[in-house]
Amino acid sequence: MSRIGNKPVKILNGAKVNSSGQSLEVTGPKGSLKLWVNPIIKYEIKGDEVQFSRKSDIKREKALHGLYAVLLKNMVTGVIDGYTKRLELSGIGFRADLKTDKLFLNIGYSHPIIFNPPEGIKLQVLTQENAIVVSGIDKQLVGQVAAKIRSFRPPEPYKGKGIKYEKEFIRRKAGKAAAAK
Repeated sequence: MSRIGNKPVKILNGAKVNSSGQSLEVTGPKGSLKLWVNPIIKYEIKGDEVQFSRKSDIKREKALHGLYAVLLKNMVTGVIDGYTKRLELSGIGFRADLKTDKLFLNIGYSHPIIFNPPEGIKLQVLTQENAIVVSGIDKQLVGQVAAKIRSFRPPEPYKGKGIKYEKEFIRRKAGKAAAAK
């Protein structure tokens, strides 16, 4: 029994949910998002709530039941508040610049890495804190873009140099000098 799927999804003030066929569209002050719902899962809009239901207790239907409830909840939160991920650059000479909506990263390679953000993603560079802020209304896209930027230079375990998430803990290893003693 899907406990998440059985809970109705609250539509917060400022958001509207419209349905057409098997798709739901959520609009709010920050924008709009669409969600296609598998025909196995049925939904019902009742006032300021959306209730999802399924026909049987097959494992796939149970998984989709909870999935669509969470996806809709994330969409409602996204169009009202939005999502942000913060990345920190640590390393000597590591810099990030934002020019004409392109992110230029100098992160220890012989050339700068140029990253074009997808539509719907806003990047912000905080030079004093040596940080990059990725924001948008789609939770999945914000996380994917942050992971892509981090993948250009993931933090290494010896000195901790690289691009890491804001509160990510890097487990450090002892170098060669510790092994000799």
